[in-house]
Amino acid sequence: MPSFPPTVESALDSLHTTTSSSPVPQDVAKASSPVIMGVDEAGRGPVLGPMVYGICYCTKEYQDTVLIPKYGFDDSKKLTDEVRRELFARIYQGEISGVGYATTCITPADISSGMLRFPPSMNYNLNEQAHDVTMSLIQGVIDNGVKLHHVYIDTVGPPASYQKKLEQRFPNIKFTVAKKADSLYCVVSVASVVAKVTRDIIVEQSRRHPDELIGSGYPSDPRTTAWLRGSQTPLFGWPKEMARFSWQTCQTLMNNPGTGSIPIEWEEQYIGSKKNMAQQWAAKASPNKDAIKTLDNWFN
Repeated sequence: MPSFPPTVESALDSLHTTTSSSPVPQDVAKASSPVIMGVDEAGRGPVLGPMVYGICYCTKEYQDTVLIPKYGFDDSKKLTDEVRRELFARIYQGEISGVGYATTCITPADISSGMLRFPPSMNYNLNEQAHDVTMSLIQGVIDNGVKLHHVYIDTVGPPASYQKKLEQRFPNIKFTVAKKADSLYCVVSVASVVAKVTRDIIVEQSRRHPDELIGSGYPSDPRTTAWLRGSQTPLFGWPKEMARFSWQTCQTLMNNPGTGSIPIEWEEQYIGSKKNMAQQWAAKASPNKDAIKTLDNWFN
């Protein structure tokens, strides 16, 4: 089996969300200068694969004297895949020794089960999931004895309200929540690289065979849409560890008779209706009033 980053190994065989954390670097544990943290995600928009949140933390001095002048960290989307993987390898293999990191991989199954909760008022939307994971990652670092001074976050939703939410939860920490933070702050760029590499490898390893073309996972990627159409089964759709069933892309395909999907009616659709479920099912199955009455009496 190939060697993967620690953030990948813990997530590969899990249907549910997992978190992986590095040890706290000695430079951070004994820090005399302020400790800063960056937070970023990879995979918010794709229909395939997990959404991965990455954090990195170090002293501000380490960022300014080592990370910025010596390494070419930037928004992960601006770096090649080879460069991203090399940079992350330098971190987890110990060459870049002053950086601690952690990731949480929110699986497609957990994303979808949250977003499809019933009734709809109980939906656990993607922003809420992202906020909760971010706060949990920050709390995990604090619980390991790290005294965070300033946290920089690439925003999810309106920056001002998100920043206020974080400041209320962690009143002793300064926060900067900004759009394009991964391009503005080096420590967020590092988190961006960690999250992106972790997600990319997990998506690669989810292929059923090495030559399977699943694309980037984004609905706009023709390879991904081709995979969705070619891999769809009539009843179960796609492997639950790969596809986000809560995405409109999946729902459209599952509800399209042209794809061979089996139509499913859920009990929840009838809750609160003036007619009971038996009457509605019978009405759809047969126009015969006596049959409807008989079935209604049987259910009651």
